[in-house]
Amino acid sequence: MMVTEKRYSWLRLLLKYRGTAMQRIRGRMALTTLLAVVVTVIDLNVRFFHPDLTTIPFTLIGLALSIFLGFRNNTSYDRFWEGRKLWGGLVNTTRTITRQILTLVNAPADRSDESEAVAAFRREMVYRIIGYTHALRLHLRDQDRLEELEPFLAAAEIEALRPELNRPTAILQSAAFRLRDAWQRGWIHSYHLPVLEQSLTVLTDLQGGCERIKSTPIPLSYTSLIHQLVAIYCFALPFGIVKTVGVFTPVVVGIVAYAFYGLDAIGDEIENPFGMDANDLPLSGLSRLIEVNLRQRLGETDLPPLLKPKAGHLT
Repeated sequence: MMVTEKRYSWLRLLLKYRGTAMQRIRGRMALTTLLAVVVTVIDLNVRFFHPDLTTIPFTLIGLALSIFLGFRNNTSYDRFWEGRKLWGGLVNTTRTITRQILTLVNAPADRSDESEAVAAFRREMVYRIIGYTHALRLHLRDQDRLEELEPFLAAAEIEALRPELNRPTAILQSAAFRLRDAWQRGWIHSYHLPVLEQSLTVLTDLQGGCERIKSTPIPLSYTSLIHQLVAIYCFALPFGIVKTVGVFTPVVVGIVAYAFYGLDAIGDEIENPFGMDANDLPLSGLSRLIEVNLRQRLGETDLPPLLKPKAGHLT
């Protein structure tokens, strides 16, 4: 899902909670701030901590940690944006192949009695492309919900998909077989068949790009190191600044921890843009958009509504 692009006032955005990093880091924030309170109370009453401990090590470590977090978040956002571009390409390619099916698949002039069969074939193929789009969404989210494809594919094809490990690819293979059948029946000119096949190839390439992002996360060793360094830094920070900041130590620690924990959590959240986190791509909304666009090309008017945000989020 994704937080919608609704414009918020500065104050409302400042106080917003849902869809922000605070949802993910509130436990860590509470624990770190509580530790800072305990350290402050002990120091003010017992003078337990050595006065020679300075903030210089924390300044140096904080600078290096900021660079590491910035690099990781840039990498995560690159993956997020590439995923969005791939789905933008999917929207365009499904519209293109639909236009090609509706214009390049025709009954021969001397066999006008096949016009109804050709029209049924066009509808079948456009619905198969819609089914492919929904199947790709389910595939990227590891959701086994074949019933969502029932409005678009024949019952026999649905059953044939059950054992498939890669159902979107199987649907594209079925589409290729049906295009071959139409070519053999003379409904597609030999010059036009490669054009339609190229569109299927583009869909395959787009799917492969999405699968590459999904199956190749940022290396665990790098992610784990960032998590560990952020945690160590935030937990150690009150010990280093309590002599300098005094009673305001919990406040300063809370602000710094929010920045570091928040950046760390954002990188985690957008690393896989196809999930169901608050800021992941709205694949359900994009799939519905494609469905509505393609069914309108068929002249249908009884269309499902475009998905609206729920509580400020679009899935």
